[in-house]
Amino acid sequence: MYVKKMLLGMCVAGAVLGAGVPRLWTQSPQLSTGAAPKAAEQVYKNIKVLKGVRADQLIPAMQLITASLGVQCEFCHVENAFEKDDKENKETARKMMRMMFAINQENFDGHRKVTCYACHRGAHKPVNTPIIGAEEGKFVAEEKMQHEEPNTANLPSADQILGKYLQAVGGATAAARISSRIQKGTLTVDSKHFPVEIVAKEPAKRVTTVGMLGGDSVTGTNGEEGWLSTPGGALHAMSPPEVDAARMDAELFFPGNLRRIFKELQVERQGQINGRIAYLLAGTRENLPPVQLYFDEQSGLLVRVLRYAETPLGLNPTEIDYADYRDQGGVKTPFRWTVARPSGDFTIQIEQMQQNVPIEEDKFVKPPSVP
Repeated sequence: MYVKKMLLGMCVAGAVLGAGVPRLWTQSPQLSTGAAPKAAEQVYKNIKVLKGVRADQLIPAMQLITASLGVQCEFCHVENAFEKDDKENKETARKMMRMMFAINQENFDGHRKVTCYACHRGAHKPVNTPIIGAEEGKFVAEEKMQHEEPNTANLPSADQILGKYLQAVGGATAAARISSRIQKGTLTVDSKHFPVEIVAKEPAKRVTTVGMLGGDSVTGTNGEEGWLSTPGGALHAMSPPEVDAARMDAELFFPGNLRRIFKELQVERQGQINGRIAYLLAGTRENLPPVQLYFDEQSGLLVRVLRYAETPLGLNPTEIDYADYRDQGGVKTPFRWTVARPSGDFTIQIEQMQQNVPIEEDKFVKPPSVP
C-alpha cells in the first residue's frame, strides 16, 4: 500500500513535468550548482555503466528505463538500498545498456538510433510479434503520406496557421495582455480525483499544487530551476530535461508566447485527430529536442503538443491534449487538458480561473531542501 501511494503521489506531482519522477530518486544526493557538472559516479554509488555521464542526467535515464519497460524502481533495485547488486535484473539492465551502446557505436557511427524502447515498447520482456495499440486519439496522416515524404505545397504556411490560432483565441493583442493566471479544478488519475491549483506568471513561472490524502504534491518552476515534492517525501530538484519540460508547459500556458519560444516552425503534414483535420507543425529550439504542435484545421486552436525529454538513453515523450476552450476575459483558454506518458495519463479539468491578478514573486522561489 505504501509503494502504491508513493507512486501515485509522484505521478500526480509530476503534472507539469510530463515525466513522473521514479520514487527511487526522490531522496538522491543533492547535485552541486555553480560549479563544473559532476559525473554520475561522483554523486551516486556503484555506477558501473553510466560512468562519465553527467550526474543530472542519471535521473532522466532511469525514467526512460521505467517508461520503456513498464516497470518501477524495485524491478532492478533493492528498496532503500539502491546501490546493492542483489537483484539479477540490475545486472541484466547493465548488460542491455552495454549492448545498446555497442550497437549504436558499431552500426550507426555512435549516433543514438537504438534505445531501450526500440525493443521493449513498454514490456520488461520484448515481444517478437507486433502489438496492436489503441487507435483512439492518434494522429492519422493521409494514406498517401504515411510511407513517403509529405507534400506540404498545398498546405497553409506556419505563419498562416499561427495567425489563425492567435485570431481564434481572441487576437494577438488580447493574448499578449495576459500576464498571470490562477486556476482551480480537479486532477483525475486512475479514476481518483484530487483538487488542483495552478498559479502561473509570465514568462515561464508556474506552480501546480495537488491536494492528496497525505498532504500536498507540488511541482514548480521559475524558468531557471524547478522542484517537485510529494507528501512525506524529500524535495526533488529537477534535472535540466525536467526543467525544460516544466518551462515549456509554463510558456505554452500563454498563447502569445508561441512565436518567441521556437527558433523555427515548419509545417510537416496534414492528418486527423479523432476524425478532425489537423496541421502538424514542428518547432525547433537551440540544442533541445523538437516539439510537435497540432492545430485544428477548422477552429484554428492548438489541440495537442508532443514534446520529448532528452536522456542519455533516448527521448522520453509526453503528449498533452487541450480541449474545452472557453472565453475568459476576451481570450479563449483550454479548461481541460490530458497529459499522456508511456507510464500512464491524467486529466486536469478547470472549474475556476482568474487572469491578470497580482502574484507575488516569492510564490516561485524554490523551497529549501529538507535534510
